[in-house]
Amino acid sequence: MMDKETIQRIKNNPDYQMLVKKRSSFARKLAIAMLVVYYAFILTIAFSPKTLGTPLGDGVITVGIPVGIFIIVFAFLLTGVYTWRANSEFDELERKVKAELKEEIGV
Repeated sequence: MMDKETIQRIKNNPDYQMLVKKRSSFARKLAIAMLVVYYAFILTIAFSPKTLGTPLGDGVITVGIPVGIFIIVFAFLLTGVYTWRANSEFDELERKVKAELKEEIGV
């Protein structure tokens, strides 16, 4: 278990602060993108249900089906984008913070 001094060293580390700032900012942007897409869908259902109920061609598939599929795929893509960035940039910053901490402590 870490003592309070070690925790404070980590919090004061400029690379750690940059990691927290970048990760939080990126996560917020992705969350906002997902919320915009999802709430646009919900608002369309609420205020213009006929739009999503419009048939595509002569079949039984409506506009709502591909839109719903798009929302699901969009969520998967956002997850992939976050994972890709976390595994590259964020993990590298984390390794750097750990290395600096080990150097300071002398482990």
